[in-house]
Amino acid sequence: MIYLNKIAQFIKTKRKEAGLTQEEFAMRSGLGLRFVRELEQGKETVRMDKVNTALAMFDMEAVPGRKDSKNWKCPSNR
Repeated sequence: MIYLNKIAQFIKTKRKEAGLTQEEFAMRSGLGLRFVRELEQGKETVRMDKVNTALAMFDMEAVPGRKDSKNWKCPSNR
């Protein structure tokens, strides 16, 4: 899943920029170490509430949206 891999890379990069180990990040965010490891490895079956908990550490959140939003047209504008 492309989007989850982007999120995984974002979190890993930001965590490292903050100088945190996976264990420190897990403790500070309240997430389990196993979840943090799986998330950063791009596991496709993760809970989105936990993904948002991780993203919240960097003032971000994942929100629903269309996969290909630049090519999507409102049905009333066809």
